[in-house]
Amino acid sequence: MAVIELTGIERTYDVGEVSVRALRGLDLCVQRGEFVAVMGPSGSGKSTLMNVLGCLDKPTAGRYVLDGLAVHEATDDEFARIRNSRIGFVFQGFNLLARTSALENVEMPLFYGPYISRREISARARRALTAVGLGDRFSHTPSQLSGGQQQRVAIARALVNEPALLLADEPTGNLDTEMTLEIMALFQELNDRGTTIVMVTHEPELAGYTRRVLLMRDGAVVSDTAVGSRARAADDLAAWKSRHAVLAGAGVPSAEGVAS
Repeated sequence: MAVIELTGIERTYDVGEVSVRALRGLDLCVQRGEFVAVMGPSGSGKSTLMNVLGCLDKPTAGRYVLDGLAVHEATDDEFARIRNSRIGFVFQGFNLLARTSALENVEMPLFYGPYISRREISARARRALTAVGLGDRFSHTPSQLSGGQQQRVAIARALVNEPALLLADEPTGNLDTEMTLEIMALFQELNDRGTTIVMVTHEPELAGYTRRVLLMRDGAVVSDTAVGSRARAADDLAAWKSRHAVLAGAGVPSAEGVAS
């Protein structure tokens, strides 16, 4: 079953007296359980596509069906409900409340949906944090967590409503190599469990962890390629740790920089 069906999607912005076509008749179908990377140069339409997919922006023309719902026909109120209930967002910046515990950060989206009991809110948030490997960090604030752990909290928050689609926009942009591999291993694990993920990245290495790569240019998808030999981030993480353990034992300082 398709989670995303885009047909003839256009998005035009008026900049002064000039009309800019950010998306140009784009067609796209993403099936349930896929893991798709979206790549392309600056100005190619990646961000606009993600905004349309995430119901943050409405297309100027075309048809968008998300998990069986005709988004292009939705009213403003329906649009917001679809966004809150069917889509989870993970951004480069973790966007966590600094003085709030991991559990409370993950609970937050549940207060904006249909009423559920306080006990059920807590139970769902605990399940989401446990699913991303933070079952022992419920009470920790962001300042007490590493960058990778903070992004795991953000991913748990995105998953707490059990969305049909997880959208990730450069989710490892602020992380070093080790933490990047940890997050990509988590995404692969979630995808293996059935989560549908669309991720914007400019890193070919990260795209190699997905199942399918879209290349955009000038508001259109110019190539759509299946990943033939999919790398496993967990294996690469284990190799990275082994290599650096050897270097540390030899007294060689690490030269790893921040992933960009």
